[in-house]
Amino acid sequence: MATDGPPGGAAVAEAPAEAVPVTPPEGKHLILVDGSGYIFRAFHALPPMNNPAGVPVNAVFGFTQMISRFLLDHRGSHIAVVFDASRTTFRNELYPDYKAHRPEPPPELVPQFALIREATDALGVCKIEQEGFEADDLIAAYARAFEAEGGRVTIVSSDKDLMQLVRPGVEMLDPIKQKPIREAEVEEKFGVPPAKVVDVQALAGDPTDNVPGVPGIGVKTAAQLIHEYGSVEALLDNAEKIKQPKRREALLANREQALVSKKLVALDADAPLPAAIEALEARPPERAGLEGFLRAQGFRSILARLGFGEAAGDAGTRARRGAVAAHQAAAAVPADAPRAPGEAPYGPYETVTDMAALRRWIAEAESAGVVGFDTETDSLDALRASLVGLSLATAPGRACYVPLRHGKAGDMLAEKPTQLDPAEALEALRPLLTDPGTLKVLQNAKYDMEVLARPENGGIAVDPVDDTMLISYSMEAGRHGHGMDELSVLHLGHKPIPYDEVTGTGRGRVPFAEVPLDRATAYAAEDADVTLRLHALLRPRLREEGALALYEEVERRMVAVLRDMEMAGIRVDEAELRRTGEEFAGRLVAMEAELHRIAGRPFAVGSPKQLGEILFDEMALPGGKRGKSGAYSTDVFVLEELAAQGVELARKVLDWRQISKLKSTYVDGLLAQIDPNDGRVHTNFQMAVASTGRLSSTDPNLQNIPIRTEEGARLRRVFVAEPGHLLLAADYSQIELRLLAHVADVPSLREAFARGEDIHSRTAADIFRLDPGKVDRESRRRAKMINFGIIYGMSAFGLATRLAIPPNEARTIIDAYFAQYPGIRDYMEGVKEEARIHGFVRTPFGRKLWIPDIAAREAQRRAGAERAAINAPFQGGAAEVIKRAMVRLPRALRDAGLKGRMLLQVHDELVFEVPEAEAEATGGVARRVMESVAELRVPLGVELGTGRSWAEAH
Repeated sequence: MATDGPPGGAAVAEAPAEAVPVTPPEGKHLILVDGSGYIFRAFHALPPMNNPAGVPVNAVFGFTQMISRFLLDHRGSHIAVVFDASRTTFRNELYPDYKAHRPEPPPELVPQFALIREATDALGVCKIEQEGFEADDLIAAYARAFEAEGGRVTIVSSDKDLMQLVRPGVEMLDPIKQKPIREAEVEEKFGVPPAKVVDVQALAGDPTDNVPGVPGIGVKTAAQLIHEYGSVEALLDNAEKIKQPKRREALLANREQALVSKKLVALDADAPLPAAIEALEARPPERAGLEGFLRAQGFRSILARLGFGEAAGDAGTRARRGAVAAHQAAAAVPADAPRAPGEAPYGPYETVTDMAALRRWIAEAESAGVVGFDTETDSLDALRASLVGLSLATAPGRACYVPLRHGKAGDMLAEKPTQLDPAEALEALRPLLTDPGTLKVLQNAKYDMEVLARPENGGIAVDPVDDTMLISYSMEAGRHGHGMDELSVLHLGHKPIPYDEVTGTGRGRVPFAEVPLDRATAYAAEDADVTLRLHALLRPRLREEGALALYEEVERRMVAVLRDMEMAGIRVDEAELRRTGEEFAGRLVAMEAELHRIAGRPFAVGSPKQLGEILFDEMALPGGKRGKSGAYSTDVFVLEELAAQGVELARKVLDWRQISKLKSTYVDGLLAQIDPNDGRVHTNFQMAVASTGRLSSTDPNLQNIPIRTEEGARLRRVFVAEPGHLLLAADYSQIELRLLAHVADVPSLREAFARGEDIHSRTAADIFRLDPGKVDRESRRRAKMINFGIIYGMSAFGLATRLAIPPNEARTIIDAYFAQYPGIRDYMEGVKEEARIHGFVRTPFGRKLWIPDIAAREAQRRAGAERAAINAPFQGGAAEVIKRAMVRLPRALRDAGLKGRMLLQVHDELVFEVPEAEAEATGGVARRVMESVAELRVPLGVELGTGRSWAEAH
């Protein structure tokens, strides 16, 4: 057995000899480990797990595993793990909004901080932290002090903020890639040497830490400017010489902001040293203390790996979690894999037709700690689909298909069954699918989770899961689609077998349950294989793309929330719905008669061709344009323009179309979609479609019912609560305008929201120079139109059309608006410039939203992309706010002992079904959670309403 040596390479006493480095450290070498990076990577990568005392320990486990592996592989004469002591530092005194957008740590992580520090002590490593200073400052201070004593320093981190410290005696080590970061790597990333990194960061800013920078200047432009002028100060002193007008104006207007930003990003190498250099000397861990700590946490796999003999402990914390950690957390030494994701061949795959084979696959998946998983069904409706089979993948190229309901009923009774009994197979799979130590990787996980949650499929609550669709969506919303086939071609260079190739098309298509098993296996097992390969490639990118927190804290948690909402559905009063349909049908008949009278003859109102002939041939109205078919266009834009000009026929056709659509989509459509088993409709929330991060609703779409019309209210009457219950509507008030006031930092709008004033009246008073008490209805209407129009990038022509005023008058109003609120114009120009430079914009919380057409050659497409760039941060920000609330509310309601449940999300509104006696208490919890999920410069507001129906709740 090897004897103890210094850590940083020192093995635990009696650890296996092959795990112990045998060469001593060369000279004085200090290893500084960025503890926060390890903590959050471990927490977000690992599924939930508890120690024998019931305390969450997934971050503790990951941290301990990564540090212990690092100690075995890297030698140093001195070593320390550096932690952040608090959220507030001297930088908050310089700039109160510094890191203001960072959410509070998840509740499950908070009790783990102390245990992680215990783990550091148990491993014999010095821990460093200091109130009022960030870990990065302490790293800078120790690096300088150790250099002064003639030593060299390695900083274990990939944090870009630490790259300013790199120099001949100081380098970084990327703990994921295990690659050194020296001056060449820093210059490749920032375009400048390490000594100039702070200047580039000061100009470009950092939305993650809320460092403001200079609007419209990104890293590439900042590097060019610093190359030319040498420093931020020299650049600002010469800002008037900048040729580009927008860049020049941005620098002049944001001089102080840039200087403050430089102070925020520059690390303080003069920070106090909480411990003397001597205290950082590497020393062996105290064996009994380390073993006691690991056993108390139930970390059997680490005990075994470090050579502590029989690893007794909590059976629930199995050794295979080490494999999960290596795969998920991308630890310092990644788990070995047979082949890289793109190298292994796709098949052949195994068809599992007996329980012994299935049990072998289950054991293999449990041993791997991570398994690709997919279901095959006969419908896209997860709540009505029949489960035909399922597939598992345990490594690239290693997958199987388990048929359950193929072919004729009773096949399982044959002498040699070709498939398993569904109930027996699902019961055997239950421990694997619910095991917290085995990660299940799925594509569009919500669908498969709903299929398996149904009683006829075992009522299995699959957990924990990763979703490759949402991983991709979190990083690249709007850039491309996120379906498995598209992701496979994009990232793996592999085109999966098309569904049509397996089932046929048109009249020749056969149900998947009738596809021969060899073809079904090739198709289904490949899906699980591709999903697992995508996970291996995409998940490590989350941190690199700055999307890990978004995925872990929002998108991933939304899957189970939406599963429960969709399965709950919302009750429909079928008799009321039929009465509504009769009313709409009667109104349509009357409206058609009125339209025939106005036109002077009968015509098919629903025929664009006949309508176009009446408008542009018979009535000789201007603006008619024929399409390729020769018929005039009569789309909504054409009719709205004619209606704005006073053409009665156009206005009334628009009214007819709205009623007709409501009847066909919501009356006739809902009647067909009421579940006969519970009298409810179950919408499907699409999670990865909208480029802004918003959810969309289909089958039925409950997000497009008009809000403020009589017809919309009439339709909402058909959605009702169960007897003894009420519907509770909780609606964010003017959230996009609040985000506008926040990001553009408009003092008067911030003040109005803080005081609870009517924001549109305040805007009218500001831009029309009116006394606040004398704002009339028309002025408020105009102000409201421009407030919302600005968010959507509305032009003067668009405002003129909406307000029915001349374009020059609309331009005057817009100019007055921007003159009163110059920060809004600056923000909008900055957003467009950001989109042009990077191809994406960010929400106020840092999420990337890609704008594909921002560089389009066609002016019309490019202008549309610029409008999308302006609007995306507001829609995306609002979507993120309500999603944050949604992932917190179910637990908050449970903790309060309340039985209410969320049923719907309609843009900025949540709808709950609550027992009558709990309505007030539920409303209080909903308001508290919804108003506290984000810290903005203005308060969030939530409006509540209750009623027997959705209409009454408004």
